[in-house]
Amino acid sequence: MNDDTPTFDFIIVGAGTAGCLLANRLSADRNCRVLLVEAGGRDDYHWIHIPVGYLYCIGNPRTDWLYQTEPSAGLNGRSLRYPRGKVLGGCSSINGMIYMRGQARDYDGWAAALGDEAWRWQACLPHFKRHEDHWRGADDFHGAGREWRVERQRLSWEILDAFAAAAQEAGIPATPDFNRGSNEGVGYFEVNQRTGVRWNTSKAFLRPALARPNLELWTGAQVSRIVIENGRAVGIEGLPVQGGEALHARATREIVLCAGAIGTPQILQLSGVGPAALLHQHGIVPRHELSGVGANLQDHLQIRAVFEVEGVKTLNRIVHSPLGKAGIALEYLLRRSGPMSMAPSQLGAFTRSDPARPWPNVEYHVQPLSLDAFGEPLHRFNAFTASVCNLNPGSRGTVQIRSPRPQDAPLIQPLYLSTEEDRRVAADSLRLTRRIVGMPALARYRPREIKPGPQFQSDEELARLAGDIGTTIFHPVGTCRMGRAGEPGAVVDARLRVQGLQALRIADASVMPTITSGNTNSPVLMIAERAAQWLAQAA
Repeated sequence: MNDDTPTFDFIIVGAGTAGCLLANRLSADRNCRVLLVEAGGRDDYHWIHIPVGYLYCIGNPRTDWLYQTEPSAGLNGRSLRYPRGKVLGGCSSINGMIYMRGQARDYDGWAAALGDEAWRWQACLPHFKRHEDHWRGADDFHGAGREWRVERQRLSWEILDAFAAAAQEAGIPATPDFNRGSNEGVGYFEVNQRTGVRWNTSKAFLRPALARPNLELWTGAQVSRIVIENGRAVGIEGLPVQGGEALHARATREIVLCAGAIGTPQILQLSGVGPAALLHQHGIVPRHELSGVGANLQDHLQIRAVFEVEGVKTLNRIVHSPLGKAGIALEYLLRRSGPMSMAPSQLGAFTRSDPARPWPNVEYHVQPLSLDAFGEPLHRFNAFTASVCNLNPGSRGTVQIRSPRPQDAPLIQPLYLSTEEDRRVAADSLRLTRRIVGMPALARYRPREIKPGPQFQSDEELARLAGDIGTTIFHPVGTCRMGRAGEPGAVVDARLRVQGLQALRIADASVMPTITSGNTNSPVLMIAERAAQWLAQAA
């Protein structure tokens, strides 16, 4: 860096879910110069905004990093596509739009582990409400009139209503709201949409702030390393853009990494912050040894059970009909409703894989469709899919650089189903799915199990089949986890400061000590709100 290096008070790396909110909050102080750096491009691709467009954004280099996991023994040697948003809004521009906070016990567990009451559910709840615009209006659990729109879905399906009734017959209560601290129950998910259009964090937080003269946005700018001098993060370096010079910027106050559970540990390791042995392996001089950088990877593995049905319409048959396709397009054009307004999953349920469990430990995502794998055509027979995931997996994986080149994707090894407990929950979950589907409310549709197949009954068979049909639900967290000062494996403290370094924080899903009990996008916004508060207080 030299005297010509542009200088800012704060530099935010990553304009995804957390980065867009942080840019809004920090730039609200007109005395602060804020730089927001994003490796991807602008969110002007039309499929980002049409809810069903996630089908065209995932696996698209315009919007997705196109990561793959390493082959995993728990998945019987399979590797998985691992989408991460590479565009303004990050994963909020390509995800399932489901609004889910998790359970109060998640946050109370963080507080107990950290010895810090600021992370308890009751302390976090105001920070969820701070940015919320809930369709019901404000109450003790929800906010209204702020940036992050939460709406009901604009459709229902007969087969999903029947599954909900069957779940209630199986002992799962109906719930009108998954976001009050206990998400046990069955009901339709609420979504981050505004009148049938995806509501990403770029629209919600970044666009309103871009008119501020003290906020600067760089897109197409991949950060290659954090510059560290005398134990302090002082700036960033980035790859050249379109044949130009390498990017440089200096921060006088703090740098905040918001590159996500994959990007953040990669940037730290490339900067010489991480496990010394890994850094030496790739010829990187260690600047600060932190063994936990890239460790503790957690994710939700969904086990997709498919059932063929009779006497009811599902999306499978509709999309294979020219008239059906035309009707879908017309309904969305005229009413912003119907299948084009669909989140990837519409109906949800939280319950116990075994009645002896002390709390709900599995989540269902139920869909009026079926297919062999994500991105494949829908089946030509009527069917529904009941995907179930273990909310609190014990398996822990890693994210590690594969070379000193920022352009090379990191090695992602989630180690799914690597514990006996996770395999037991997988087998119990498939049995629970069968019990729900066997209830009277679904009998009239004569459901027939296609995947995994009724011939598989033993724990060993079902755990192996879970490895064959399981796939990520796109919730990686934990790779730069919070912990107490000096705690082995901890990367940041309870105020999100990187331990042992000055002027460097992390505010994204990587800081979660344990994964939340549900979809992870909205908890990341809460984390970003906390970071904004603490950054302002540190001024």
